[in-house]
Amino acid sequence: MDFAFTEEQLELREMARAFLAEHSTGDQIRAAMATPEGYDVKVWEQLAQELGWTAVAIPEAHGGLGLTSVELVALVEVMGEALLCAPFFSSACLAANAILETARDEQKGALLSGIAEGTTRAALAVTERNGKVGPEGVEAIAVRDGTGYLISGAKHFVVDGHSADLIVVAARRKGSDSADGISLFAVPAETTGVSRKALPTMDATRRLAAITLQEVRIGEEALLGEEGNAWDGLERAHQLSAVALAAEQVGGAQRCLDMAVAYSKEREQYGRPIGSFQALKHKMADMMIAVEAARSAVYYAACAAAERTDNLRAVSSMAKAVATEAYLKCAGDALQIFGGVGFTFEYDIHLYFKRARSSASLLGDPTYHRERVAQEIGL
Repeated sequence: MDFAFTEEQLELREMARAFLAEHSTGDQIRAAMATPEGYDVKVWEQLAQELGWTAVAIPEAHGGLGLTSVELVALVEVMGEALLCAPFFSSACLAANAILETARDEQKGALLSGIAEGTTRAALAVTERNGKVGPEGVEAIAVRDGTGYLISGAKHFVVDGHSADLIVVAARRKGSDSADGISLFAVPAETTGVSRKALPTMDATRRLAAITLQEVRIGEEALLGEEGNAWDGLERAHQLSAVALAAEQVGGAQRCLDMAVAYSKEREQYGRPIGSFQALKHKMADMMIAVEAARSAVYYAACAAAERTDNLRAVSSMAKAVATEAYLKCAGDALQIFGGVGFTFEYDIHLYFKRARSSASLLGDPTYHRERVAQEIGL
């Protein structure tokens, strides 16, 4: 595997950096956090419809650009650097991957074209109040009713679920357990019986929602793929999305390191820049090592995802675990280097710290993913 980006991939990253330097500044992030949606709608339309970012990893046959996980990782890492507030991860990664991995071809064309254009904002609703990541966490029930289904249940921690147009819902056949009997349904957000509520969160740069489904009636066409056999595809979607999330975490960790280095050169104590003190030099050197190790794991996982290698389950979990720990370390250490001012609203570092904390448990924490890696290697 070649870990060097091509000229085209580097151009994509530089274009993204230039756009986000203009549209995702600290003041713009704070303004987006204060909106009901949690993001700037005009910026979303630009990055989706003018720049085509939402179409990157969607096949050409379904309205996308047909690029791979490598291009997606190259792009999402830059989004993480800029702490972009947008429903990109929820729509173009989580929901799009779930549809790609479970739906029939005709369904993919109907659903993915809107996601690729950015006109459909989609969310994936799997996790429930129990917080479990595996199939045993799915408790919502789907009952066949005539030519369709009735879905009842409550989903929690749904990324951007409060503003999505389409919700991909995981529900199980009554009486089933574990992975058996789980199906995915494409439910329009305005369907009767669907109620949504934005949840209060520490990280206001990424919104979470609670979604209640009270005997939601949908047609058979809403069922993605085969009834009761969605979990394997959903798990692959989680693996692919975990790689993208890990890339975003690496971008955030790198920015924390960059901000810490810049601040340590400006802030003086005892008549000299604090960056000249050996203790802080060592701290920032350790931060750099953590970032580079995580970046290597993520790029390897991106290549594995692009080539659909047999070890994707292991390497995606490895990337998520290492990237999570690197982001937490870099955000925490950078906050210490900034000192008291780092906790004030005017400085950006606390925003990255909060994103690092919220991303840590999204799609499974490091303990969960290390256990998966151990299982894959036979431990």
